[in-house]
Amino acid sequence: MIIKSPKPLLSSTIRLISHVASLSCTNYIQSTDQNPLNSTQYEAKIQSLRNKLHPETLITILSSTSDLNSSLRLFKWASLQHHFQHTTDTYYHMIMKLGMASRVDEVEGFCNEMVKAGFSASEQALLRLIDGFVINHKLDEALRVFSVLGLNGYKPSVSLVNRVLGVLVEEKKGIKDVLFVYKEMVKTGICPNTETLNWVMQALFDDDWVDSALDQYKRMEKKGCCANSRTYGIVVSGLIGKNRLDQALVVLSDVFESGCVLELEFFSCVLPLLFEMGEYDMGLRLFGKMKSLNVVPDLSVYEVLIRYFAKNQCTDDAMDLVNDMVSRDLKPSDCVFVDLVNGFCMLNKLREAKQLLQDHQVTKAGSYNALLKGYCYCQAGSYADVMWLFQEMVEKNITNSLSWNILVSYLSENQRYDMVYKAVTRMIVSGNPLDSTIYAALIIGSCKSNKVHDALDLFHHIREEQWIIDSSCYDTLIESLCQTNKIQDAVDVFHHGLFNKCIVCISTFSILIKGLCLNAKVNKVVDLLHLASHHGLSCSSEDYSIIMKSMYTLSKSNDLLTIVGRMVVEGCPLSSETYNHIVKSMSDHQRSTECALYLNQMVNKGLLPDTEILSGSLSFLAQKLQLHMLLPAIHKLLSVSDHNVLNHAICNVIIDGLWKEGYKHEARLVLDVILENGWVPDSTTHRLLISSGSSEADEKGGDTQDEITNILSEGFGEP
Repeated sequence: MIIKSPKPLLSSTIRLISHVASLSCTNYIQSTDQNPLNSTQYEAKIQSLRNKLHPETLITILSSTSDLNSSLRLFKWASLQHHFQHTTDTYYHMIMKLGMASRVDEVEGFCNEMVKAGFSASEQALLRLIDGFVINHKLDEALRVFSVLGLNGYKPSVSLVNRVLGVLVEEKKGIKDVLFVYKEMVKTGICPNTETLNWVMQALFDDDWVDSALDQYKRMEKKGCCANSRTYGIVVSGLIGKNRLDQALVVLSDVFESGCVLELEFFSCVLPLLFEMGEYDMGLRLFGKMKSLNVVPDLSVYEVLIRYFAKNQCTDDAMDLVNDMVSRDLKPSDCVFVDLVNGFCMLNKLREAKQLLQDHQVTKAGSYNALLKGYCYCQAGSYADVMWLFQEMVEKNITNSLSWNILVSYLSENQRYDMVYKAVTRMIVSGNPLDSTIYAALIIGSCKSNKVHDALDLFHHIREEQWIIDSSCYDTLIESLCQTNKIQDAVDVFHHGLFNKCIVCISTFSILIKGLCLNAKVNKVVDLLHLASHHGLSCSSEDYSIIMKSMYTLSKSNDLLTIVGRMVVEGCPLSSETYNHIVKSMSDHQRSTECALYLNQMVNKGLLPDTEILSGSLSFLAQKLQLHMLLPAIHKLLSVSDHNVLNHAICNVIIDGLWKEGYKHEARLVLDVILENGWVPDSTTHRLLISSGSSEADEKGGDTQDEITNILSEGFGEP
């Protein structure tokens, strides 16, 4: 996100100095580009100084000497003359030459030397040096002079400090230098003003010291400063730029409560950000504030408001703003007309959209392309309208490649194939090269006319050219290839899309998965799922069910469990059909532990197994003497016996299996269910119970066999 920071206001003083310094520093800038003086030239300058040695003459000679080292020799020669004394002006000129040559250490050394000389005007000279270096963007040199100023007890004005801070922030020198100047300012006892704190807060935001910037904002009153329009612009834009929208809205509440007179600069910065972040209510409230203050919007504010009103189909409000712009001699940009045309098209007001472009004499292709799209895809448009408008665009010479793309796409999607190739031919003749968009439109058209082979040839050309096409083209081509059973080609197209970071839609992916399963290419399905998951693409429960059914048919139980694991990882719920496939597969492949595990899971989740699958699984586990592993599921199924999941055959299997495994109490519970439902126990179950009864009778000395027979007879109402 690009943040538009409030443009800092430079003082009138710095603009005045800028003009003077740009003239006085010309020689300094040129000094490093010249060759050193030869001995004859040097002696000639020395002779000139001997004849008339005073500060003005030395300054003139220094200014005319382009070589820095020669200037230093002349300066030092003058220092050794008994009847000559340097002034702040001679030091100023020498230091400026050193600074413009980036001789930072020597700048500091000569400044200290000048101060030690005890000149009364040393402070003024240092201030002039800072101004000169700041204006010429020699900031390291300016900071060295600033440090000398503070170390020697001089007290610069707050306006000078603000100028230094402003240039440091604008030049993005970093928070370290900004804090150095601010601390030096505090040391000398200078109180910051609002402009000072504004620069400091902007530097803090620039270097991601957001909390420190907020702290400075909250402590402004304690420092005797009041937030102004620029303060609010810096803080709000800074917070939004650092993804702290909630805090930005709190500060905006402060804005409304403060009664601060807000300037255009603030609105130009903050309003676009609010609309970009979707804070439309606050944005409109701020626009109301703007109108109440009689602040005239600039182009950026007009554009964002018109876009908002147009997108929300408030075309009357958008048009009012356009008319207001025109009345203020502001020419709407092409993007404004594009937004308005789109707004009218959403309302099917194609005639009004076209009239808008005619009234404002718009001749930009962007606006007419938006109108052409409207005629192509709005209900109010027709084939005749599209062709008539495009012909008008051609006659007015306001078409571009996108115009042709829109037309060809429209013709292809509406199966006007005779006109498609005429349009492509005319496009080439008019000097517009065929690009990926045109080829994509031709692919979609070929698919819709069942010319899949032609579509595939066009796609191969796109791949050779390494062009990028949109996902809708991939979707259409993959689905058409699957419908014509060209599954391997469909997989290749899918891989090409992923390689180009173009993800097909879920429905297309489902069609591809089904096609692979129908062609018994389950191994490719597993590979495809792994690849797709890395691109955020996953299957639906229905797709997984189809995959499992195919795996079961092909006896791939290990792969089936892999798919189950993927479903769990992706958070895809397992349906009854999925569980049934798993349980049946585990049973058929003699995997008793997994069979019991998933059957228990299924019933525990309240899903009821298919009766036939349940019967087969129970018989398998009973044969393995592992029916007791299903006790949790059995207990739950007994409680829902009215759902016709259990029948007398299944109950007999359960009783028989549990009794053999030593779970006689649980077997009797199942017997109760049989009796309650009026079912007849089969002969195996009956013999088992009788045999068990005989054993117990021997132990207890009773006739248990007759007792069990009586119970069974009583259960069936026999006399």
